[in-house]
Amino acid sequence: MKKETQSETNQQPDPHYEILEFYRETEFQETPIGKIPRDWKFIELAHLAQIIMGQSPPSSTYNREGVGMPFLQGKMEFGRIYPFPVMYTIQPLKIAEPNDVLISVRAPVGDVNIAPCRLCIGRGLAAIRFNPEVADYMFYFYYFQLIKKRLEVLGKGSTFKAITKKDLERLKVVQPSVNEQRKIAEILSTVDRAIESIDRNITKLERLKKALMNELLTGRVRVREENGKLIFYRETEFQETPIGKIPRDWKVVKLKGVGKIVSGFTFPLEFQGKISGKYPFIKVKDMNNSYKYIHVAENYVDDEDLVKLKARPYPRNTIIFPKIGMAVRLNKYRILGREALFDNNIDGIIVDDRLAYHEFIYYYLQARVNLISLAGMTTVPSISKSKLENIPLPLPSINEQKSIAEILSTVDRAIELHHKKKELLERLKKGLMDLLLTGKIRVKVKNDNVR
Repeated sequence: MKKETQSETNQQPDPHYEILEFYRETEFQETPIGKIPRDWKFIELAHLAQIIMGQSPPSSTYNREGVGMPFLQGKMEFGRIYPFPVMYTIQPLKIAEPNDVLISVRAPVGDVNIAPCRLCIGRGLAAIRFNPEVADYMFYFYYFQLIKKRLEVLGKGSTFKAITKKDLERLKVVQPSVNEQRKIAEILSTVDRAIESIDRNITKLERLKKALMNELLTGRVRVREENGKLIFYRETEFQETPIGKIPRDWKVVKLKGVGKIVSGFTFPLEFQGKISGKYPFIKVKDMNNSYKYIHVAENYVDDEDLVKLKARPYPRNTIIFPKIGMAVRLNKYRILGREALFDNNIDGIIVDDRLAYHEFIYYYLQARVNLISLAGMTTVPSISKSKLENIPLPLPSINEQKSIAEILSTVDRAIELHHKKKELLERLKKGLMDLLLTGKIRVKVKNDNVR
C-alpha cells in the first residue's frame, strides 16, 4: 500500500477566500446620462486614459506572411474580446500596446476589442490606454459595449460616420473605485469565458458535422443497422454519375421525382400582427430564430383567415428556403415543425415519404445545393421552379437515408443545445451589464476565514 505523505494527508484549503456580495444601490446622483451612485464620478475620458488615433502605413509595407508587426486597419478582424489580425506591416506608425482598448472610429463606429499584443492600428481604429491607477481596462471595455449607441451618435458625417480624438477625450464616462471596476469586469469576463467555451464547442461540432456530411452523403462511408446498432463501413464499388461517384446500389433522381415544389402566399398587412393562432405565418426573418425545425413565427393565422387569404397550411416536415432577394445568399434551409404557412418570398418542398426521407433531403440540400448558384448573379436573385425541380440528388434506400439523417441529427441536436446555452448566457451578460455598469446593483468583496 502506498504510504501517505504529510502533504497529502494534511492538505488544507486556503485560509482566506473572497466572497462577492451584491446589494441594491439606493443613493444616486443625477447626470446627463441618468442616475449613477453618489460615490461614483462622472468624468471625461481624457482624465482616465491616453487616446492614440490610428494611422495606416503605406500599403507597400503590408504582408500576410507574418513579417513585422500585426496590423489592424479597422474592425474587420475583431473577435468577441480579442482581434485576429491577418495582415502585418514592416513599417508600423501608430502602435497599440497590450490591454489597450481598441475602438472603431470610422463607420461603423463604437465596436471595441482588447489588444492582445503590440500591434499597428490603421485609421479605422483608436487605442485607449487606461491609467491602471484610476481605471481598469476590462471594465471600460464592457462599459463601451453598454454605451455603444451613445458612441454611434458621436460619429460625424452624413454619409461616412467618424469619431475624432477630441470626441473621445471629451466623452463622459462613469468612474467607480478601481476595486469595484475590477470586480465588475471579473464577473462579466467569467460569463464571456463561458460563452467563448461554448463557441469553441460549436465550432468543433460544426466541423464534425461537415466531415460526416462529406462522407455519408456521397456514400464514401456507408451505414447500416444490425441488432439495433449502427455499423459503419467504407464503400469500394462506385458508379460515375452527373453528381460524381456514388455507390453502385444508389440511384440519382431529380428533386421533382421525390417531392413537390410549393410556393408561399401573399400576406396582406391587414392580417399581420396576430401574435398567436393555429398556424404560424412564416417570413424569411423568422427563419433566423430557429436552427433546423421551425415552430414559431411573429405572425399567426386561424382557419377563418385561410378563406380570406385563399391559402392552405403546408404539412409538418415541409422543407423551406428563401427563393428571392438577398436572403437567398444566406443559403438557409429549415423544416416546418408543425402545419404552417409561409410568404411568397419562400418556396417549400413536400417530400413524398414513400420515396425519400425529408431529413436526408434537407441535409443533402444543405451540404450540396447552394441557393445563390440556382438564382444566378442577378441584381435581385430569384430561383425558378424549374431549376428546383431538376436538382439531381443521390438516393440510397429509405433505411439508409434514415440512418444517415439520424447520425447528422444527433450532431445537430448537440449544436442546437449549445446555441440555446449561449443565448441564455448572452441574456445573462446583458442583464448584468445593465445592472452593474450603471450602479443599480453594487458589488463588494469580503475576505472570510474558513473554519
